[in-house]
Formats: sequence, C-alpha cells, structure tokens
Amino acid sequence: MQLPPIGLGTMGIEDPDTIATALECGYRHLDTAQIYGNEAVVGEGLARSSIAREDVAVATKVWADSLAPDAVRETTAESLERLGLERVDLLYVHRPIEAYEPERTLPAFDDLHQEGVIDGVGLSNFSVAELETAADVLEAPIAAHQVEYHPLFQPGDLLAHARENDYPMVAYSPLANGRAGEIEPVVEIAERHDATPEAVCLAWLAAKEGVVSIPKASSREHLEANLEALELELESDELARIDAIERTEELFPE
Repeated sequence: MQLPPIGLGTMGIEDPDTIATALECGYRHLDTAQIYGNEAVVGEGLARSSIAREDVAVATKVWADSLAPDAVRETTAESLERLGLERVDLLYVHRPIEAYEPERTLPAFDDLHQEGVIDGVGLSNFSVAELETAADVLEAPIAAHQVEYHPLFQPGDLLAHARENDYPMVAYSPLANGRAGEIEPVVEIAERHDATPEAVCLAWLAAKEGVVSIPKASSREHLEANLEALELELESDELARIDAIERTEELFPE
C-alpha cells in the first residue's frame, strides 16, 4: 500500500475542524482506532473538508476485545457508520492480545477485504514471529504494520521484516511522545540545521526506506511544521548518529 511519508495520528483529537485543517494543509493519511473514541470526529472532519474521499487514506483499528470473527464484522460496521464511510483503506488488528486468535481473527479480515469493505489488512504491535504466523494465515497480503518507532525505540527487526516482505512500516509516536527535545543527539543535529528536534525526528524517519510516520498535531502551526520537516535533509553521519542511540525505551508497551 502506498502511503504518504507523513500522515496524521488522531488519538486525542476531539475537534473535527482539526481534521479538516490537516487535510487543508496537505495531509492525505488519517489514522484512528475504535479505542480512541473519535472515529466520528475523523469522519466529520473529512466530510467538512473539500478534499475528495478517494484522495485520502483512512485507517482504523479493531481493538483487542473485538477480535472474534463476529465481533470483527460487527465492530467494523460500527466504525464505518461512525466514520460516515462505506469502506476504509486500512483496517488493523490493533494488538494481537485478548480475543486475538490468528486462525479465527484473520479470516474475518480476509472476508472484509474480499467484500471490498477494506482495501488492506493492517497489523499493529506484532512481533516478527506473530507477523510470520499472520502471513501464513492471511490470504490478503499484509498491507502495513504499525509500530512505535522513534529515536529512543528502534525496532530494527520489524523494519527488516517489512522491507523483506514489501509492506510499509507506519511509525506511531515518532516524536517520542513529546520527548524529542530531551534526546541529546537529536537536539544537537537540530541546532546545526536551525530546525526543531521534532523536525529532525520526522526527517530521520522519512529518510528510512519503507517507513512512514503519523505524528499527532492539533494546531495549524504544528500541522504545517510536521509536513515541512520533509524539506529537511539530514547528512548520512547525522542519520547514523541517531541510528546509533542505544537507549531502548518503549513508551507504549502492551
């Protein structure tokens, strides 16, 4: 699945005008989830925008307690109703826990894909072993894998799997949940470029083949700044310096 290098993570966004503003600024990938409780907000923002529906990739996620086959179908229908859409571009298994059983859950996603209710089956927060099992069960290809990815948490094994199997990795919390300004190498590189640490984080991810990011932003200023980060080109030694950060801190573990 082809996704823009920077999309919008919508967790915590409660104003449809924020979504409409993001689309006006140039965002073409909106990411939400059942558990965020704001699918209706995302749908209303999309409806208020002048951007054509077919020009926007819309993704949502089925939460872990709704991964039994009947619940997948039922809650997906509810998600579509809240979004005001007939289909979504990406439907994720949010986490492979609780009601998740590969042999029962994933065929339900395949059915929705075959029916045209979803354009792609996404996975989120999977391990390599869980990805391999899913790939064996699914008839549809893995369309994307969404994981936490930022300078303080770099799951290289998952990135390698994405590249080997030709699907995009979608990086959530790419700004380290507000800690970008606390990461010394990132701050020093930002000062060298007269940029913000947040822009450096996004530029670093954008330079990685097969990685797209979905930072959250609410104000027009921050929405525009995140997209402008694509104009920042880091030197190879700067990219390597961030790659070499040894601290591993997963901010959103299971």
